[in-house]
Amino acid sequence: MATMTAPTAEEKPVPGGNDVLVKFDEGIAWVHLNRPDKRNAMSVGLAREMNAVLDALEIDDRCKVIVLTGSGDAFSAGMDLKDFFRATDAISDVERHRAYRETRAWQWRTLMYYAKPTIAMVNGWCFGGAFTPLICCDLAIADEAAVFGLSEINWGIIPGGVVSKAISTLMGDREALYYVMTGEKFDGRRAKELGLVNEAVPADRLRERTRELALILAEKNPTVLRQARMAYKYAREMNWELAAEYLTAKGDQTTFVDVEKGRAQGMTQFLDEKTFKPGHGHYNRDAS
Repeated sequence: MATMTAPTAEEKPVPGGNDVLVKFDEGIAWVHLNRPDKRNAMSVGLAREMNAVLDALEIDDRCKVIVLTGSGDAFSAGMDLKDFFRATDAISDVERHRAYRETRAWQWRTLMYYAKPTIAMVNGWCFGGAFTPLICCDLAIADEAAVFGLSEINWGIIPGGVVSKAISTLMGDREALYYVMTGEKFDGRRAKELGLVNEAVPADRLRERTRELALILAEKNPTVLRQARMAYKYAREMNWELAAEYLTAKGDQTTFVDVEKGRAQGMTQFLDEKTFKPGHGHYNRDAS
């Protein structure tokens, strides 16, 4: 289970434990999968820690944006064959399904609809089950030399969990089936071409570019940013008529729940004060 250090008068507890590390930096929570000796392969214990970490960060004011990455030279080599599959084969059916539930919870149920923006920073190996949290983060930046692969076919199994569903949301059928059926590896540049990541950059630029992007998101109105993300994710599952009704209602809801009253501020600064031009930065959030 994730542990928390004892709080001092000046700080809140920091979430994390052995398998997950968290560091804060100007509103960015850098969340590291921390099993470098296993290329951050994901175990049942890691899943439990990730659930605790994500729960804690969701209401932690120090966290405006989450960057998910891996310690060492890997993002994640996927599910741990020994500490997940072999371990769950040896326990009761109830315990096994609980382990599956805990894994699904953080990898997609939580990440997909998380209250705060998420960026995956792929710093090395990304295989199998790691595709699910990668895809369920809002955005992704990769080392152009990172190694990706859906190698399950070579082990005599199919892609586990919801990997097949995850890749179908971003990759075309021909590309997805090619890598599922051949098990071939590809690099970060190819991941960009396939739509799995937003950008592929040299390794020495990876953290810097990810941080630049995270700071841009951290400056946005958090309520409107959350609503915009959710509006897109839900609307993509709807037909045009349902989406039109939903998005109209979502826009009205956003105006109502936004404590900053960003729409009113933006309109005033653009129409009346002439101090704001959409497309050239954001409205002045410090204005009273």
